[in-house]
Amino acid sequence: MKVQKRENSRKLNLQQLASNQSKSTTQHVTLFNSPLTPNTTQHNTMLSLSTTTLSPSQLLHHHRRSCSFKLRASSPLNSNSFSDHRVVVTRERGKNDKLITALAKHGINSLELPLIQHTQLPDLDKLVSLLSAASFDWIIITSPEAALVFLQAWKAAGTPSVKVAVVGSGTASVFHEAMPSSKQLIDVAFTPSKATGKVLALELPHYQNDKSTVLYPASAKASHDIEEGLSKRGFYVTRLNTYTTEPVQHVDQMLLKQAQSASVVAVASPSAIRAWFDLLPEPDNWNGSIACIGETTASAARKLGLRNIYYPSSPSFQGWVDSILDALQVHNQFLKA
Repeated sequence: MKVQKRENSRKLNLQQLASNQSKSTTQHVTLFNSPLTPNTTQHNTMLSLSTTTLSPSQLLHHHRRSCSFKLRASSPLNSNSFSDHRVVVTRERGKNDKLITALAKHGINSLELPLIQHTQLPDLDKLVSLLSAASFDWIIITSPEAALVFLQAWKAAGTPSVKVAVVGSGTASVFHEAMPSSKQLIDVAFTPSKATGKVLALELPHYQNDKSTVLYPASAKASHDIEEGLSKRGFYVTRLNTYTTEPVQHVDQMLLKQAQSASVVAVASPSAIRAWFDLLPEPDNWNGSIACIGETTASAARKLGLRNIYYPSSPSFQGWVDSILDALQVHNQFLKA
């Protein structure tokens, strides 16, 4: 399902859809920047809704099984409408507090269910040695977790001056928040036009010559798009797998049961969405929404066959929060239909 962009706005009249129960055809309704309420702005959404013998209460179930969302960040919504909902937050234990606090400001209750854990790998020691002994034209960081691991090695190496390329604003914010006084030492100098590894590999500028050197510390689970794309363009790339991400070994079954009935599950990595999928007894019958931090995670969710996926056009923490709000708002609209 493709997501299109336009400037005009349309509203979806769910009551009218429900009244067309006698029709045997499937309507494809596309919403472009369509405000679901006066306080909601600029959504890019495509819905595919069948009007064949569906009551308003059935529309929500059918909608969740048949549509996928790409949403741009919206403005804050009325928190009163969210008080009956719960959002599952799934990052590694100890790293969900920021999201829980942000959602609480909108009156949203969170259920913390860590799905993944990070493990450092031997290449982390190699990263410290390379940062201490060598220099690179670019250091590429493609996720917030990779940024945190890099900062650990960078400090151990004596805080050398480095030039960094990041995949998106969410990753860049880790550097800005963690090292506000070290901007002269860590120069976040490049972000691609689209927050994916493939686009970064296509757009990263050569540094002074056509034989630029790149250090790429990453998760062992990260794809090879970056080093393959850069190598084709003549970059010399050194990849180090500094950590890996694995599903947690134990999940509290009572919490899991609550999570499976929640309105929205918030995920920040492909590993997290795979872990969630593996915990669902019948993924095809799960009716919740997935709010992803960015397109890479959303693509992983889509490949698994999950529906009702929300993500910001540019990965960022605030964009992630806005996607969660969008998911809850649409959920409310269908329940009221």
